[in-house]
Amino acid sequence: MSSGVGVPAGNGLTDVTFQRKEETMKLTSSEFLDNQQIPKKFTCQGEDVSPELKIAEVPDGVKSLALIMDDPDAPGGTFVHWVVYNIALTERIGEGAIPGTQGMNDFGKQGYGGPCPPSGTHRYVFKLYALNENLDLPEGLSKEDLEKAMADHVLAQTELIGLYAKT
Repeated sequence: MSSGVGVPAGNGLTDVTFQRKEETMKLTSSEFLDNQQIPKKFTCQGEDVSPELKIAEVPDGVKSLALIMDDPDAPGGTFVHWVVYNIALTERIGEGAIPGTQGMNDFGKQGYGGPCPPSGTHRYVFKLYALNENLDLPEGLSKEDLEKAMADHVLAQTELIGLYAKT
């Protein structure tokens, strides 16, 4: 995004435009591309382990990261699959890793619960948040409680969407 600031013509100065660079944090996976199929290995029909995630272009001033993975296509409303916070700054979250403090998912447990749609293809949204502090929160927090706690601390956010249908 650029915002131009010009110097009025006729004053002997050249017209100058200043560019402002927007920092855009990125979340990708070596296992699947955005809006593409999540491999079975990372689902309830496979090993049910979290996929490797790669993080790039984290803005300055970030003290910790938080990650929420949910399914907005679930029949009863958005279903939470993973809540993790106080993740140390990193460029990679390894496959099956526990990168920070685990929150509670809608399977009723802490940690990652892979895609397991009852029917059809569902979207699984990995939402990454860059925070200006570590959150002093206990383990087992719900998605809603985490969102409230980090509301005034988000410096940037990004997402990665994976698709899955049972076969």
